[in-house]
Parts: sequence; structure tokens; C-alpha cells
Amino acid sequence: MSTDDSGTAVDPAVLETADDIASMEIRGAATIADAAAAALATQARHSSAETPAAFRDQLRAAAKTLYETRPTAVSLPNALRFVLRGMDGEIVPELRESTVARAETFRSDLEQAQTNLGEIGANRLRDGDVVLTHCHSTDALACIEAALEDGKSLEAIVKETRPRKQGHITARQLREWGVPVTLIVDNAARRYLDEADHVLVGADSIAADGSVINKIGTSGLAVNARERGVPVMVAAQTIKLHPDTMTGHTIEIENRDEDEVLPPEERTDVAVDSADDGLTVENPAFDVTPPRHVDAIVTEHGQFPPESIVTLMRELFGETTGEPWEV
Repeated sequence: MSTDDSGTAVDPAVLETADDIASMEIRGAATIADAAAAALATQARHSSAETPAAFRDQLRAAAKTLYETRPTAVSLPNALRFVLRGMDGEIVPELRESTVARAETFRSDLEQAQTNLGEIGANRLRDGDVVLTHCHSTDALACIEAALEDGKSLEAIVKETRPRKQGHITARQLREWGVPVTLIVDNAARRYLDEADHVLVGADSIAADGSVINKIGTSGLAVNARERGVPVMVAAQTIKLHPDTMTGHTIEIENRDEDEVLPPEERTDVAVDSADDGLTVENPAFDVTPPRHVDAIVTEHGQFPPESIVTLMRELFGETTGEPWEV
């Protein structure tokens, strides 16, 4: 056992997992969440605590160590909160058993989450529908895959999603499934909405009021879709819900490197000179879509009007939030 800053014992396997998350050897929302839950189970199994208080201190120290690796990756604190909320008992063996069981439940549910989400989302898609997508989302694609497995015929209009063109990944996956794809530049989305039956997107995070944080361009697409009467469906596993927003926390929007927008070799096409201080390049990765522009949020637990997603948040992660180890 090693110790955290407070001197509380943290299992070496937990420290190894924390290092792998921090270095991005472990990446992706679901993978991070799964690893965090497994690490807490390991801490519980290996704990040498002799009193309930010492056991809880060890679990909280392990959770704090894991959380501090990537505190803005919402799936990580969600996994920690879920497991720690299940820690129950009057003696150490009971606490150990309940914690391990809770972690195993989380990991089992997580393994089935995308499949269940896809089956639920597929119910909103009809045979012959045309789906317009933005960026690349495995949750959104799970809905299409499940609809295809149900024997439905679908077509897709896929936005390139600049500057990194994640839409190309979506287009390739859909073509591998035999779905006819029309690839369009982002600025053409409004024109093609008249040909679409649904807008289907994923989410990086979802706030308590039902606001959807997703790849930049999602908000504008949703506004245009609402004007044209095209329903907007957001597919997101519950590890994407952001409980901190129940207390007024604002989700930070990441700004990515300006070279994605204007590579150095192209800068001379725009700038007066290489030291042009009057030229600023902004590259926000995400935007916020208000709930009024979203028709349904589809999760592995069912589909919800965006305004009611807070009910699911409270059920899964509790009424109040704070640091995950304070649960």
C-alpha cells in the first residue's frame, strides 16, 4: 500500500490506474469509468482497514486519487459517485462486500449500456427514414445499428464536422453497414434538413436542465432543425450526465489548438506576416444546445424529454454533489 497526501493507504493498483488515466493510456468516457469502478473494487478487496472509519477513509482516498487525474472527464466522477453511494454496512466485511458488489453492478450495466441505448433509440427510427448526423458518436451509431438489425432501411446525411472532419469516421462506419450516405460540408446542413426525418447526435455532456454539450455546430444545427420541424434526438449513456450542474456548476467549453483551423503552412494566406498580432484564431471544441431545441435524450435507461433528465441524475448520483469522495 502507498499513501495519499493525508497519509491514508491507497492500493498500488489504484495508483497504477490513476497514472494510466492521467497519461491517457486509458481514454474514452466508458473506458475511464470502467477502470475507475474496477480500481475502487480492488481497493475494497485489498483494504487492511480494521475499522469502518478507516475503510471509508481508504476508499475516499482512492477515489480522490483517481478523480484528480482528469476532473473534467464527467464519466470519471460519475463512476466514483455511483460506487461510493453503494458503500454500506456496520462492519468492514459488510462495507467491503457492498462496495465490490456496487462496482460490479456499475461495470455490468456499463457493458450493456450502449446496446440497450441503441435498442431504445432504434424505436424512434422508422423504415425508410433519412438521418442527419453531426460529428462521430458511437452512441448515435448504436441507434442506427439497432434499427438496421430490426430490418429497417435507413439513409444518412453526414456533416463533415470541421476542422477535424470526424464525420468522415461516421460516414465510413455507415457505409460498412450498407447505409447510403450523402457527405456534406457543414454549411450545407440547413439546405439538407428538408430531406431529413431526424437529426441524430451524441453528447459530450448533459446538464441538469437538459442542455446538451456536444461538438461545435450542434447548437446551430438544432436551431435550424427546430425551425424546419425536424426532430432532434440526442443519444448519450448516463455516464455523460453532469450532476455538478444541479448546483449551478457551469460546464467549461474546451478550446483546442488553433493549428487545427489554420495550420502554420497556411497562416501566410491570412496573416500579414508571421508575427501578425491582429489575427486571432478561436477553435472551441463544443457548444451548448438549449433543451428547447431537443426533442428527446435517449439513454440506456429510456428516453426522456430534456427537461426531465435531472430526475434520472438524482436517481443515479444523488440529490447533492460535491467532490466524489465526499459522498
